Amino acid sequence: MKKAEYSERGPVPQDVIEAVDFELPPLQSGEVLVEVLAAPINPSDVLTLTGQYGSLPPLPAVGGNEGVGRVIEVASDVRTHAPGQRVLLPIGNGTWRTHMVADVRALVSLPAAGDAAQMAMLAVNPPTAALLLSEFATLASGEWIIQNAANSAVGTYLMQLARLRGYNTVNVVRRESARAAAEESGGDVVLVDGDHLAKRVAEATGGAKMRLAIDSVGGGATERLAQCLAPGGVVVNYGAMSGEACKLSPASLIFRDISLRGFWLARWLQRESPSRRAALFGELAAFIADGTLKTRIAATYPIEQIKDAIAAAAAGERDGKIVLLPNG
Repeated sequence: MKKAEYSERGPVPQDVIEAVDFELPPLQSGEVLVEVLAAPINPSDVLTLTGQYGSLPPLPAVGGNEGVGRVIEVASDVRTHAPGQRVLLPIGNGTWRTHMVADVRALVSLPAAGDAAQMAMLAVNPPTAALLLSEFATLASGEWIIQNAANSAVGTYLMQLARLRGYNTVNVVRRESARAAAEESGGDVVLVDGDHLAKRVAEATGGAKMRLAIDSVGGGATERLAQCLAPGGVVVNYGAMSGEACKLSPASLIFRDISLRGFWLARWLQRESPSRRAALFGELAAFIADGTLKTRIAATYPIEQIKDAIAAAAAGERDGKIVLLPNG
């Protein structure tokens, strides 16, 4: 058995983590042994290694916040799961490992169908995209919304979910080379960020009155999205790919009544009831299982190549997610 462990944090994330051997203790009451099938590397994972994320585990720690596994052994008193059952791994429990022991109550059963690498990304990006669409504005079928970083995993899921719900999307990317990926993911309008964005958006949408903008870039990109909204609209920020604080002009705040909100999935998960969380994950799992919902995967790595995998995940201009397949 191997796990990707780190005992310090530093500016070069791949330098602080390595694959090490470990052993697991015998199962106790209510526990199951799970073989980890796939676990993605998210931007939040990289920021955790550098010490820049909003919540940091005590050291030493095993990397990884989400993944999918297969039950291979259960304690004698476990009746709800059996060997062979595919499960969603507990969020935030160090999923970059070949095997883990988990409390059976923390596991979510998943459909047997569907690609494991796609299903491994169920817990973070798909619910983020779904909630960005539902928690900040009551949208009607046919309405337009706008997002930046549209070629990201969240951006890809958001386009697909918006289409399922009958919304139209304007999808902003930061470079010309990212345009094709956003178009292939189902974006109704795809534009490269930059000067006169609001004018270009108005021309592309026939002057649609948009009420919701989704921002993962920050800096001046936040204001450019705000300028695309109708008075009273809301910009929701969930990331800072630019490395800069969100900028919103007094003109947008005061004269056009644009509001700026933030979203962090971890806080939503803590606040909401187990039944609502289960309903959301169940809906999204069904979409992933039948291929309705998916995102691009740039490359997969075994756990022995964790340093290379982290370096690839931290690199710019990457087309798709980096996913660990710990057991090959």
